[in-house]
Amino acid sequence: MAIYLANARSNAQLLWTGVRPYARLILTVCALVLWALSAFQVSAAPYAALVMDARSGKVLFARNANTQLHPASLTKMMTLYVAFQAVENNEISLDTLVTVSRKAAGEEPSRLGLRTGQKIKLRYLIRAAAVKSANDAATALAEAISGSEAAFARRMNRVAQQMGMTRTRFRNAHGLTEKGHLSTARDMTALGRHLIYDYPQYYNLFSRLTADAGVRNVSHTNRRLLNSYRGADGIKTGYTRAAGFNLVASAERGQERVIATVFGGRSVTWRNAKVAELLDLGFRRAPSKVARSMPSKPAYLGRDGGGGTTRITNASPDPGRVGRATRSARAAVTRSLRPVSRGGEDVSPTIGQEKMNDLLAEAQLMEVASKPPAPQIRALDLSLESTADTDLEPEPQVRVVSRRSRAGPREWAISIGTHNMEFHAQKMLLRTALLEMETLNGAERRIIAQGGKFDARFYGLTQSAAEMACRRLQARHLTCQTLNTAS
Repeated sequence: MAIYLANARSNAQLLWTGVRPYARLILTVCALVLWALSAFQVSAAPYAALVMDARSGKVLFARNANTQLHPASLTKMMTLYVAFQAVENNEISLDTLVTVSRKAAGEEPSRLGLRTGQKIKLRYLIRAAAVKSANDAATALAEAISGSEAAFARRMNRVAQQMGMTRTRFRNAHGLTEKGHLSTARDMTALGRHLIYDYPQYYNLFSRLTADAGVRNVSHTNRRLLNSYRGADGIKTGYTRAAGFNLVASAERGQERVIATVFGGRSVTWRNAKVAELLDLGFRRAPSKVARSMPSKPAYLGRDGGGGTTRITNASPDPGRVGRATRSARAAVTRSLRPVSRGGEDVSPTIGQEKMNDLLAEAQLMEVASKPPAPQIRALDLSLESTADTDLEPEPQVRVVSRRSRAGPREWAISIGTHNMEFHAQKMLLRTALLEMETLNGAERRIIAQGGKFDARFYGLTQSAAEMACRRLQARHLTCQTLNTAS
C-alpha cells in the first residue's frame, strides 16, 4: 500500500511538471476569479426589508424592519435632503463654488475623483452623490454647508428626529462603516418617502442613468433595476462589507407608488431580484384608490438648529442681479418652448431634461431670493387621515406652492392641466409662471390632489387677468381653463 501511494504521488508530480506554463497560469487565474466572486457574496450581513404604500405611508410588508443595521450609502439620501433644504432656504446656491478639502479628496471609493484645493459647483457635487454615490462629493457637500462633516452629521440627526427616524444615528455624510452609524429599514423607507414628496423638483436626480458631474459624466449605481423594472424611478443603493448590498427603491404604476427597502443583500443580482419581488408584492397589496396622507415636512431649523433666525446668507440679494438672472432664466425657458421652423413645418423643440430642471431650479431660487423674508408661520396639516374604507374617493387635497398677493379681492383662477405626478404639476406651475409673469403676477400657485391626479392651478386673479392669461397660454398651444372660485 505504501509503495502504491508513493507511486501515485510521484505520478502526480510528474503530471504537474509536465503541464505547460500557460495552463498553470489559467488555473491560477480561475482560482483568483472564484476567490473574488466569493468575496462579493455577503452572507454575514443581517437581512431586513420593508414595503410601503408611498401615498398613505401604510406598511405592506416588514421583516426585521426595526433592527439597527449599517445603512452604507443609503446615508446619502439624508445628505442630499439636507443639501436640498439648505438650497431652498438660501443658505447656499447650486452655483456656489466649493473648495475641496484634503479630507474630502481622501475619502475611500466610490469616488468622483476630486483633488485637494479643486473648486467645483455645488450642483455637481449633488449629482455625483445622488447618481454615482461618490463619497468624496458627499463629504465636500457636508463641509460646504455646515463647515465640517461632524457639524453636518449633527444636522442630519436633527432632521432625522423631526422625521420620526428614532432608531437612526448618523456619524458621517457618506455612509462608510463607523461605530454607532446605524439605521433601520423602516427609517430609511420613511426618508425615501420624504425625498419624493418634500422635494419633487429634485427627485428626478435619483432616476438619471447618467449625469454631468462637472469633472466627468457619471453613471447610476442602480441602472440595472431602473432599466429592467417597469415604473422604477429611484432611489438609492448602498454597499459595505459590514452592511451587505442595500437598496431603497421606488416605482410608480398608474395611481400607485410603492417603496421597497432591503438591507443585507448577498450580491447586486440577489438584491435587485429581492427588491423587484418586494415591489411586485407591494403593487399586489396596494389599493388602487387610497386616502393620501403626505408626510409632514420637517421645519427649517437653520444651520445650527436654532430656528429660522439662524439662516446663513452671504449678503442681501442685489435686486438688479436677481432681476437679470430671473429674466435670463425666463428667456431660456421661453426659447426652449418656442416652435422652430424646419422645411416650412413648425416643430416643437426639445430641451434636455437635466437642463430644464436646472433652469427651473435656478428660476425658483431667484424668485425666492427676490422676495422679502416671510414671517415664520406654522403650516396647517392638510393631509387626509387614512380610513379603512379605501374605496371612498378622498376629498380634494390642496397643496399651496406660493402665497397670494394682498392686492384686493380676486375671485378667479385658471387650471393649466392635470398630471399623474405632483412633480410634473409643480414644474408646469413654475414654467407657466415664468412664461406669464405679467398676467400671473401676484397669483397663488396651488396643486389640487384628487383621485391620484394633480391639477395645477393659479388662484387670486381678476376675471380679465384670468381670461387674458388663458388666451396667451392657449396661443402657445398650452392647456388653460378659467374658473370662478366665488360660485
